[in-house]
Amino acid sequence: MVFLSGAPAPEEQALESNEGPLVRLHPRKLSQPFAKLSKASIRKDLVHQCQEKWRNATLDHFSYGDPTEKGEIATFPQRYFVCTNQWQRQAADGSTGPIFFYLGNEADVLLYLNNTGLMWESAPEFGAMLVFAEHRYYGESVPYGKNVRKHMRYLGAEQALADYAELIWEIKEEYDAHDSAVIGFGGSYGGMLASWMRLKYPHALDGAIAGSAPIWNFFGEVPPFDPGSFAKGVTYDASELAGSAPACADNVRDTWDLLRIYGGDDAGRKFLATGLGLCPSVPLSSEDDVAYLREWLGAAFDMMAMGNFPYPSAYITNGHGELPAFPVRVACTFVASDNLSDSELLAAMGKAVGVFYNHTGEAACLDPWAGTDPDSDHDGDWWDFQWCAEMLMPFSKDGVTDMFWSDPFNLEAAVAACQERWGVTPRPLWANTEWGGRRISAGSNIVFSNGLLDPWHA
Repeated sequence: MVFLSGAPAPEEQALESNEGPLVRLHPRKLSQPFAKLSKASIRKDLVHQCQEKWRNATLDHFSYGDPTEKGEIATFPQRYFVCTNQWQRQAADGSTGPIFFYLGNEADVLLYLNNTGLMWESAPEFGAMLVFAEHRYYGESVPYGKNVRKHMRYLGAEQALADYAELIWEIKEEYDAHDSAVIGFGGSYGGMLASWMRLKYPHALDGAIAGSAPIWNFFGEVPPFDPGSFAKGVTYDASELAGSAPACADNVRDTWDLLRIYGGDDAGRKFLATGLGLCPSVPLSSEDDVAYLREWLGAAFDMMAMGNFPYPSAYITNGHGELPAFPVRVACTFVASDNLSDSELLAAMGKAVGVFYNHTGEAACLDPWAGTDPDSDHDGDWWDFQWCAEMLMPFSKDGVTDMFWSDPFNLEAAVAACQERWGVTPRPLWANTEWGGRRISAGSNIVFSNGLLDPWHA
């Protein structure tokens, strides 16, 4: 997820495209990722070392008056987990162990509890309490229940940080831990939150470990942010320098030419569908369908790059089945040959993206329009709202410095799509204004980490 990144800590994030009325394939979360789900979610037993707790969180931290007078709610149930097995309540010198606080991002908090190994591995050495807080609107921390979609305006980073600031105070009160230092942890959007909280609430957070946190990926940066950096990072993962087959990136790039050549008529589209191993029911009947297919194929490499860990991981699949270690390298083994015929290249590409879309090995064919698991569908939807409302990151491809196709970011189209879907008009410069962009020299005790295979590190 943006999440995702190199080796230090599983992270996540998202990718944008504007094919069709609103086909936005986030680098963080696909709208329809998997051809077939595994039969059981991957859940480790770490949660059994923690206590699930709930609090009544303030719905709107930044307004005054009684919201119930307008028919609004004042609070919502926020879930968090406290793990005290390693916490050293009082050392010989009278000090108390620190609190390692994970700032939940755009998924069920159990995903981060089960995948943030750095916190678990470091807790015994530091005698730390672990806290994993769930981000409002995600997981089970949902205001308004089934009617939540009508009340999206309270979903945002500023509100989430205020939730965490209040929660930290409450935990210190409950556990008499006022002398405990609090170190924030987060990956991808969670890493952004960790760094921003240290800047905005330095009295609540004594330090932050921000993994794969692209806090400079916004409009208004000086020097400007390179919107093609993510695509270049994915391409690097598919290169020989990153351990992938030498011909991989070129073969991936050549695939887009085949979609253009064969996508213009029914016979050509049938050739594409057969070659890629698509299911007979796939509606590949127009050039728009082929355009969506191209996005779907490319997004597989985006997702695998974000989960390009040196060990098998269920992180980027949202806990539903595992990807192999170094999934981009594995995918590239299928497109490793030179001088492939058109049919051979399509078949190879189908197998390559199957490393992600058919990671269970249970699907007999691939369906870009197949439904997703409820977790990823929900998270991708809500992240799309946040992208529109406050996280407008421009992404582009050029097909020259990356292995994709020419697709410059279109701000006008993005604004129109956000207005149509959410009734939200993006403010391109707001993120830089709110969080400071590169001008964060007043901050301290923030560690920004990333792996070199992490496409967000550029």
